[in-house]
Amino acid sequence: MPYTPDLDRLLAPGARFADEHRTYVIEAHDVDDIVLPTGQVVGCDPLVCPESDPFTVTVPPGRHRARAWVAVVLADGAEVDRRVAALELVVVDDEPTVSWELALVGDQDPARLGADDYYGYGVDAGTGTLADVAALRVLEDWTYERVEEVFIPATIPAEPVPGLITAVLDETTGANVVTVSSGWGDGCYGTWIGRAADGRVTSFVTDFMVVPDDPTPR
Repeated sequence: MPYTPDLDRLLAPGARFADEHRTYVIEAHDVDDIVLPTGQVVGCDPLVCPESDPFTVTVPPGRHRARAWVAVVLADGAEVDRRVAALELVVVDDEPTVSWELALVGDQDPARLGADDYYGYGVDAGTGTLADVAALRVLEDWTYERVEEVFIPATIPAEPVPGLITAVLDETTGANVVTVSSGWGDGCYGTWIGRAADGRVTSFVTDFMVVPDDPTPR
């Protein structure tokens, strides 16, 4: 079985994690709704790879809530940093998530993965999103200057959610792209799909691998 993070612990307001240097306290922040005109969800760095393929699991088209899970980094009890630990696209909010599965693209097969392996998307501009394929196809046609103007402003938001920028890319459908800073920066980040007891998709969550494995505060 491939690697699956402990998302039930991570997606809990007030959860505390620690390593030998820092303590990390989780905050939940609602961000702008994500509009999915096709229901085909893409996880990617939209500034570098808007052409990324959608996940094989689709959701009902429409407007869906989204949350940024922010790790407030403490040293000696004082905040010294904050990083986006996870981005969540909420599909069903009235049923608990009972299981998690790795989100797949194309012919990816989890049976090929080892216990510590996962599929993820590459980040090269420190930015992540969960968006509809329709919005990202529009972004593919933008010039670099327009991308920079909208998504790389002179002052990028730092609080309460680092890198939080929302732009509507298709005025007809309302399809938009909501970006956040990808944890500590560039890397490869997996997305997991939550399911309710009846099998319905509850959410998509990209884990930016910010908090340490040990959840016990020191």
